[in-house]
Amino acid sequence: MGLLSTTQILSYLARALVMLIVIPVHEAAHAFVSAKLGDTTAKDAGRLTLNPLAHFDPIGALCMIVAGFGWAKPVGVNPARFKNPKAGMALSAAAGPVSNLLLAFVATIVYKLVLFFYPALPGGIFSDLLYLFTLYMVLMNVSLAVFNLIPLPPLDGSRMLLVFLPRRLYFKVMQYERYIFFAMAALLLLGVFDRPLALVNNWVLNLLLKLTGFVDLLLRAASGVSV
Repeated sequence: MGLLSTTQILSYLARALVMLIVIPVHEAAHAFVSAKLGDTTAKDAGRLTLNPLAHFDPIGALCMIVAGFGWAKPVGVNPARFKNPKAGMALSAAAGPVSNLLLAFVATIVYKLVLFFYPALPGGIFSDLLYLFTLYMVLMNVSLAVFNLIPLPPLDGSRMLLVFLPRRLYFKVMQYERYIFFAMAALLLLGVFDRPLALVNNWVLNLLLKLTGFVDLLLRAASGVSV
């Protein structure tokens, strides 16, 4: 008997395939919005692309495959280039999580379709991989969006704090970004964020299920089931 079951291998493969999509979209969204608002730092660094190699951090990518969440190389930003630094920082930071939530919405629709037609699929590894791929497209997009909204550096939520904090105080706090990051990493390893993140993730997932309720109605109508 091998160390990993077929289901576990397919799960890791599905996560790896999903990672090839969610991370590039997240990071390219940052670069795109930043460029539109006047800061081409990320674009000039080659980050306005869906090429995964331009964005991957090896350890962050491995964590995403194994644990379902991770991180990419930070996208450079120069607030001085924005016409409105506060709005520019917040909007460019929000672009990543928003892109993942939009992907999660579309993926939820696809997941429901795959789940509905799954019994009619020929079966085997391909069908199982398709199911897991659509499932993780929902779960990992939601997880990445929620995780990045934590208001601690270097996550996107910390950049959005500039809207609420005086600029001078914000940049003073950011001087300690490295130390805050290590403290946050320690708290993550200790599981301090596990329950809060799980609660928010579940809330977002339930919201997506409700927002895509029209898919259920259409599928029931198509199958002749009364609604």
